[in-house]
Amino acid sequence: MIYLDYQATTPLAPEARDVMMQWLDGPDGTGFGNPHSPHRMGRMAAAAVELAREQVAALFPPGGQVIFTSGATEAINLAMRGCPGDGAISVSAIEHAAVLDTAQALGNWHELNVAADGQCNAKQDIPANTKLVAVMQVNNEIGVIQPTVEFHRKAKETGALFLCDAVQAYGKIPVAGADMIAVSAHKVHGPKGIGALWVRNGVELEAVQTGGGQEAGLRSGTLSPALCAGFGAAAQVAKERMEEDAAHVEALWNRARDMFDGWELNGSAEARWHGNLNLRKDGLDVARLMSDCRDVMFSAGSACASGSGRPSHVLQAIGLTAKQAKSSIRLGFGRYTTMEELEAAAEKLTYAASQQG
Repeated sequence: MIYLDYQATTPLAPEARDVMMQWLDGPDGTGFGNPHSPHRMGRMAAAAVELAREQVAALFPPGGQVIFTSGATEAINLAMRGCPGDGAISVSAIEHAAVLDTAQALGNWHELNVAADGQCNAKQDIPANTKLVAVMQVNNEIGVIQPTVEFHRKAKETGALFLCDAVQAYGKIPVAGADMIAVSAHKVHGPKGIGALWVRNGVELEAVQTGGGQEAGLRSGTLSPALCAGFGAAAQVAKERMEEDAAHVEALWNRARDMFDGWELNGSAEARWHGNLNLRKDGLDVARLMSDCRDVMFSAGSACASGSGRPSHVLQAIGLTAKQAKSSIRLGFGRYTTMEELEAAAEKLTYAASQQG
């Protein structure tokens, strides 16, 4: 099988797997301790968690704290539901469902429009009564990099906090400044089941769940030292390999663009993370393509919304018709994708598509 779905999840880095094994059991059977216990095993586990926190924090701007969560969805909910005040929430039209659905659930929200190139329009006004602005850094479906610096400035000018979903940016490009930043380990070659909310110093959130308050009084529940350590190791490797990984992705992108000649690119080619290739071909039956190319793992849209049968809200937000959106595919590649794999997959996909008539 050839895996080209890096926006959905990434292969676990060997470095992350190795360190996780130490805290699932450990060579002497003492690695399973509760990091919140006061005895020696607990303190050892707590030390592993704090090392991981430092490693994860190294990819964020200075001047903030890392709150471990079960993933980016929980981090986003903590940021949005824990944001104090009675004002409105402004979110871009192409946010992940974790942001859009939470905004709808909270009520009193405003949608920020998006241009045809996939970038949220930074010239639009933020309503005066806004308490929180949420714009992601890299879109998960089309890979377009958003003008988060401008929206952070606009948020500050209106007295609002700024939340950035940096799930697809973290570990790949420098994370832009914000008041809160949500990330997920499994999108950066770490384990599933853990993420983080970075909170700028001075930002006061309200806890949204009751319990032990293990994470700075904001997030309750026993942390997994193995998951934390795996996240930390993955973050450290990403930091060390950022330039190397980016160069590899750029080479894959250029080759893929050549091999999919005649297909239309969805979203900007320049303001984009080039590990995301979202393409469309008029009349393409994506379900049939997936059936014909079962050994190539790719997506018909966002994995988080797969199976819904609904056209992508992101592709519709940039002006595509429902028919065009349903004739689009997303290819995601990265660190462990070889050029040979990419070329083989492109040959299979383009040939199968050509046979549809």
